[in-house]
Order: sequence, then structure tokens, then C-alpha cells
Amino acid sequence: MSDLTQRQTEILDFIRSQLRETGFPPTREDIARQFGFSSKTGAQDHLMAIARKGFIELVPGNARGIRLLKEEEALLSHQFELPLIGSIAAGTPITAETNVDTWLRIDPELFHPRADFLHRVAGHSMKEANILDGDIVGIHVQDDADNGQIVAAVMPHPKTGEDEITLKRYFRRGKKITLKPENSAPAYKPLEIDLAPLDGDSQEQTPFRIAGVYAGLIRPRG
Repeated sequence: MSDLTQRQTEILDFIRSQLRETGFPPTREDIARQFGFSSKTGAQDHLMAIARKGFIELVPGNARGIRLLKEEEALLSHQFELPLIGSIAAGTPITAETNVDTWLRIDPELFHPRADFLHRVAGHSMKEANILDGDIVGIHVQDDADNGQIVAAVMPHPKTGEDEITLKRYFRRGKKITLKPENSAPAYKPLEIDLAPLDGDSQEQTPFRIAGVYAGLIRPRG
């Protein structure tokens, strides 16, 4: 697909918003009014350009004859959905399709900051932060965090070696990282990570990475 101009992008976004809000695409007159065109012809010219670039299909003889193509339909269908991330395939971005267990119809704006993906909590290590086994947590993707924030850390499982997500409270002082559980039971101990040996020419990989920061949770019933 060819790249859209700024005005074409704005018109495509307007079509998406009308479909979300009303279930119908806008008319040429709606588009002309929205963008200050002097006639419907200006709107039609832009629509034809967007269609030539492969983003929409125009249906002759229909005032609302604008269809999103499959890629655009998929984008719209996920507008109010979030991916539930399970295990992490080595070397892949956190939200890559290979890591998605399913999509859940949850508005990302319900979380603060805005959630980019969901993860189901396993275990009781964050019990005293009121994050319980089975909760679904929203995670805002970023690769760093402030001291004291709860992060979604990606770390190798101690037995399988496969990457997994774990929630912990994050602290950093120089090259020393502490990932602290929120459970005072003796079985739950902070994890200490020393990044100093990874400086210089070391080929060893960092033993963890921050996938994002905790943005809130949903507690399934039952």
C-alpha cells in the first residue's frame, strides 16, 4: 500500500471514527462538511486517492458506499480490544502475534496509563499490593520505570529457561536492580540483579527486561 498524505490520513481516521460511533461510514457530504471542502467533489477526489492506495473500497451508487479493506477492518475490530499475552517467544516484541493467547474486548482507556496488553497473574507474590492469582492486569508498554513502580519483567523461567512475564516492584541503584515481591511470607524473596558484569564487551544477555509498567487490573468473577 502507498503512504497516505496528511489530509488522506485525517479522512481515513474520520471514516474509522464514524464506523465506531454510528456503525455506518460517512457520506461524501459529511466528509466535505468535516474538512471544509466547497463541494462533495473534493471529498470524492480524496476518497478515490485513498482507494487507489489500497485502504478502502468505494461502492458505486451508494451515498455511504465506503468499505474498509481487510487490513483496515482488522485494525478497527481491535480498536477496543487488548491482547492477552502468555509466554514470550525468544527475540520477539512483547505484543507480537506469536505471543498473543487471545484478544479480550476491553477498552485500553480504562487503565492508567493506557494499557497496551493484558497478562493473567499466576501466583501470590503481589498479594499485599492487592494483585491476586487469576487477576488480569493491564500493562503500559515501556522499557524503563521509576523506582517503586510495579513492572512487568520478562525473565527466563528458572527450570525451563523460556521467557515469562512476572510482576514485581522495581528498584534500581546504579547497576543494581531489585525486583521486590509484595508478599511478606518467607518464601517470597527479592530478586537481585547486578548489571555491572554485562558492561563492556560482554556477550552475555541481560537477565531481564522491562516489558512495561502496571496500569490496573480486572478481577474476573468466580
